[in-house]
Amino acid sequence: MTYDCIIVGGGIAGTQAAIQLGRYCRQVAVIDGGYGRSTLCQAYHNLLGWPAGVSGETLRQLGRQQAEGYGVTWLEDWVETIVNQEHLFEVHTRTGQLFLGQRLLLATGVLDNLPDIRGLAACLGITVYVCPDCDGYEVRGKRTVVLGQGKAGAQMALALTYWQPKLIYIDHGSTPLPEDLSASLRQLGVERRQAHVQQIRESRGQLHAVELTDGTILDAERAFVAFGHNTVHSELAAQLGVSLHHNRHILVDARTKATSVPFIWAAGDVVAHSEQVSIAMGEGAQAAIWIHKSLLPISTFPEKWPNPST
Repeated sequence: MTYDCIIVGGGIAGTQAAIQLGRYCRQVAVIDGGYGRSTLCQAYHNLLGWPAGVSGETLRQLGRQQAEGYGVTWLEDWVETIVNQEHLFEVHTRTGQLFLGQRLLLATGVLDNLPDIRGLAACLGITVYVCPDCDGYEVRGKRTVVLGQGKAGAQMALALTYWQPKLIYIDHGSTPLPEDLSASLRQLGVERRQAHVQQIRESRGQLHAVELTDGTILDAERAFVAFGHNTVHSELAAQLGVSLHHNRHILVDARTKATSVPFIWAAGDVVAHSEQVSIAMGEGAQAAIWIHKSLLPISTFPEKWPNPST
């Protein structure tokens, strides 16, 4: 069969788009590899309606159930290649399946560069974080360390001084920082140690201490991770000739979430925006609305939507 829309990525943005399109009674297929940023976070604390926090996995599971309730087809697979046949997209998966869709939504996301440190995964979203806008609030009055490298870690530490002025930045890099960053750290009282973390000591996600490779143990209650070089999964977009930002995020029209290639949309963290769950939800819904409009007869919806290439 030919789907009205194929959504690549079943994270927060892709799932929200699927729900919206399902409510339009569109034939939709979501192809999801089951791994991404939202599968790792054990608690989002800044979402409306979840004052005690909610895990990314819970949001994904509930969202999938909701989408399937509207007839959305859900496939656990990886998309390898997509061929643009103008008004039809051929989507080829790793398992050798072929899906056809009139419209395409890329919600392939971003994956953080997380070091292989024992105890880190158990604390993600609970006492160890990656986004200061989401979780800077959580370090107020807590002994806090930043695990990072070079500029990325230094900039994270500077941002966190808004909530917690006493920080230790454990810099895993060996390259000296630019003098302006070093001066800012000194001015704000951030202690910088060039060292490597051996393990995070924790109990049920509660951070207690950070152990360095030289045996030093630093008491800590909260930590942020900032190593830079996160992976932006825009490979399929590049393959299709979609315009990308210099940092490889996908460029979209602010109103419609349409990309530079007709009938291809993008939403979520793969798009150039603030990487927030609430924004990903909004973008997924917004893209779905315009995908639906694009499928209407021209006499029903005569407006031509803009895209970044026009």
